[in-house]
Amino acid sequence: MEREHKARFHNILKTISDKIPGIEKIKTKTTDDGRLLLCFNDKGFTDSFLANQMSNGTLKMLAYLLLLELPNPPQFICIEEPENGLYHKLLEILAAEFRHAMQTKKIAQIFITTHQPYFVDGLSPEETWLLEKGSDGFSNIQRASDNKIVKAMVDEGLPLGGLWYSDYMDAR
Repeated sequence: MEREHKARFHNILKTISDKIPGIEKIKTKTTDDGRLLLCFNDKGFTDSFLANQMSNGTLKMLAYLLLLELPNPPQFICIEEPENGLYHKLLEILAAEFRHAMQTKKIAQIFITTHQPYFVDGLSPEETWLLEKGSDGFSNIQRASDNKIVKAMVDEGLPLGGLWYSDYMDAR
């Protein structure tokens, strides 16, 4: 992306650095042999850190946000458990970024599996589907918004992930 869409790539890095807590700036550095290195400036530090010195969560967040900014994004994206390695307070931000990408980038569908209520807190009942394995071994699927109690509780301001964690969305 840096080679083919240089200005866009640097604008994306600026946008992403504003979204990842503690990151002041992300810049690139080209080595003598032509490799591109990402350098992260953490707030409070003078010297930058190379990508291999950054946390896995920071790099995962960067990767997800870059994926959403591709010039020609895929129409269908599947992500398994994006919460792994991410700071829990970033999960609602990530859910909002996925939603924004679908609304503005013409991505037809993003399919995400999660076991993390904090991520589900960033979703609406209409965006959330519950899969539960039945005693016959087959999975049953239900949209969270089809559960009138859950929908009413979310409408009253209760977080969807908290309701899921408290078993309000389990099959009864």
